[in-house]
Amino acid sequence: MFLIGPEPVAPFHCHRQLVSASAEPPSEAAVVAAASRGDQTAFAELMRQHHERVFRLVYSIVRNDADARDVSQEVWVSVWNQLAEFRGDSRFTTWLHPIAVRRALDHLRKRCRWYERFLPFETSGVSKTAVASESTESISDQAAAARQALEALPPRQRAVLALRELEGLSYEEIAAAMNIPAGTVMSRLYHARRMLARKLGVNS
Repeated sequence: MFLIGPEPVAPFHCHRQLVSASAEPPSEAAVVAAASRGDQTAFAELMRQHHERVFRLVYSIVRNDADARDVSQEVWVSVWNQLAEFRGDSRFTTWLHPIAVRRALDHLRKRCRWYERFLPFETSGVSKTAVASESTESISDQAAAARQALEALPPRQRAVLALRELEGLSYEEIAAAMNIPAGTVMSRLYHARRMLARKLGVNS
């Protein structure tokens, strides 16, 4: 089992190294090819390079640190099991992103947390008096408002927004990652941004 999280991943124990200290580092294609043949040191290097991005993407969808850790671990188990299917005709991240998105959305479906995660039914028990007394903490308030607005987005809209804004993917890359038409990507982004603007009181 591969243990991962937002911290750097320790390399797997292996009796040989990918490269010597004096050699040029291998290309990503070479690392992927070695990992697909079962080289655990190569796979550990892939995890080291991409674990933070995977965790950030998963967290942006599930919005829970512990769940994001669990789902990210499942992502890397899936990557290990499916890596032989990667043909190298696209970037590794283009192949990796759909796995992370699917795992994150599957996690939400399995746990049946859609409504309690994405609909702002409650005010977290904070009274208006308490909020007023903390008016000087405007930056913290704005960050909390942004977080709540993100949590209110439907998961598919949030996934598209994360791929676009956090990972910088093009519409075509997001469409491939989520297996949806590019027009659907644009529609979800439009509605996600409008919903965020409305909840944050910004004119859209």
